[in-house]
Amino acid sequence: MKINKIIVLALKEDRAFNDISTKAVGASSARGRAKIIARQDGILCGIDIAREAFKAVDNKLRLSGSFKDSDRLKKGDVVLEIKGSQASILMAERTALNFLSHLSGISTLTSKFVERLKSATTRLLDTRKTLPGLRDLEKYAVVAGGGENHRRGLSDMYLLKENHISAAGGVENALRKALSHRRKVTSRRKGPAPAIEIEVTGLDELKRALDFDIERIMLDNFSVSMVRKAIDLAKKARNGKKWIELEVSGGINLGSIGKYARTGVDCISVGALTHSAPAFDFSLILDKR
Repeated sequence: MKINKIIVLALKEDRAFNDISTKAVGASSARGRAKIIARQDGILCGIDIAREAFKAVDNKLRLSGSFKDSDRLKKGDVVLEIKGSQASILMAERTALNFLSHLSGISTLTSKFVERLKSATTRLLDTRKTLPGLRDLEKYAVVAGGGENHRRGLSDMYLLKENHISAAGGVENALRKALSHRRKVTSRRKGPAPAIEIEVTGLDELKRALDFDIERIMLDNFSVSMVRKAIDLAKKARNGKKWIELEVSGGINLGSIGKYARTGVDCISVGALTHSAPAFDFSLILDKR
């Protein structure tokens, strides 16, 4: 979905152009200026979305500010100044702040996870656990915070999880079918073949998955000691073949991610980056001068 369409939908949802509170206090013909102020430290994301929300309400508003996405904020920083119609500023305020707070919350939380990985080669990935309609923005916020995107949607790569494996009749059958399907798809399309990843819940499933020519294996809810064993098994199974990446997933938090990264695992996916990031605290202060 295009960003401007998302902004328009958000403004319509807020009934922004029928703001009876703003009309009641007589702000319709008055002019003023406002500042959006950071109330905490963190990583900025969504500043251009906030700008576009104000412009969507009134393209005569004058916006200024030097901060850009991925910038590190300090409490008290003024991230955006708005001058023009008081009514327009008030009508756009909540929509702009909602985008800014949500996306900066994601980028800030992501940066905290990335900080735990600074001495490791392990990559931090997001998931598809996003709010409907906001996936592109939320995944953008993860990147702004220093993380990487896993697949965006179901057509980007094969990811055979527990229910796919059950439907196929086991790990081997699921992988054979995925490889067969990929050969057919690749013969009819341009560009690289989509990668294949499979989720395993134990070392036995891992051993069976390592026999196939795939790109990645997800270690679901493995303990740190199990991840170490999994890496040893993958190294032994390589035997001149290409390396199959190992991804850890399931319940990883700020307290545990460092321990997992020290195993040398290739990547760690964290759903909390998007589904549990707390909103970043911003305030908009209106000045009638």
